[in-house]
Amino acid sequence: MKQDTKAPSGRSLKRDLALALGALGVVFGDIGTSPLYAMRASIQAAGGPSAAGIYGCVSLIFWALIVVVTIKYVFLILRADNNGEGGVMALAALAHRAPVGRPAKTAIGVVALLGLALFYGDGVLTPAISVLSAVEGIAVDNDALKHLVLPFTLAILIGLFAVQNHGTHKIGRFFGPIILLWFVALTVL
Repeated sequence: MKQDTKAPSGRSLKRDLALALGALGVVFGDIGTSPLYAMRASIQAAGGPSAAGIYGCVSLIFWALIVVVTIKYVFLILRADNNGEGGVMALAALAHRAPVGRPAKTAIGVVALLGLALFYGDGVLTPAISVLSAVEGIAVDNDALKHLVLPFTLAILIGLFAVQNHGTHKIGRFFGPIILLWFVALTVL
């Protein structure tokens, strides 16, 4: 089979970049915002803000992201695909085809269902935690704004879910540039 070695056309490259930016806004928004609440909770657990506590928390978050995202997802999970499908159920289907006995297949099924339940719970909790953590930033230096955190969070979540039923591409188109800017800021910092 001969491989096509032509460079992509300008139109194709623009389309690919637009799709990548949209995917960044939808898929990686969660990974990009997780440090917001992880940092706050870690520093509180370390006894409050101090230079050693902040360096330690940043180091833990950095290495957790490297290990979980790079090693787990990029090198393991993305390589396991079930005819182009991914996710917990696809991994369970792959494992179910392994030449093992009935008890092992039952255990694989139970683990797959637990993984699916965790995924569902993550899908319900993570948006609320991510948005709440981001909005709590308005009250960091100004306690007078604390009473606005919950109403703003609810307004943002209701707005997101109202738009999402019209297509995830609309959320990606809006949040892609924001998440790109966020990742650039994290990189610079």
